[in-house]
Amino acid sequence: MTGSHTRWPRPGVRPEDPERAAIREALAFGKAVYDRRVALGLSVADLAQRVDMTPDEVECIEEGGTEPTVALLRLLAAALEADVRLTSGHDLGSVWFETHAA
Repeated sequence: MTGSHTRWPRPGVRPEDPERAAIREALAFGKAVYDRRVALGLSVADLAQRVDMTPDEVECIEEGGTEPTVALLRLLAAALEADVRLTSGHDLGSVWFETHAA
């Protein structure tokens, strides 16, 4: 039997699972908060005090356990002395904090 080959059909392009997108978004948000906090030299406790949260709540955000909301983004941006930047993606790097423009 030469020349015969069986191919498995590839599934069509699937729409993005909203639950997975939300998870990736929360992880991107948490990484952005962590990166900016570390860049400022703040501890988790320092940031928690600035935003009137517990250190556990800040850690939950940084670990991707909190869905970002506009109100939370604004609160954290003020505490992190930065502007929030977003792209249309849901992956790491799609959310970041940028130092206020002079």
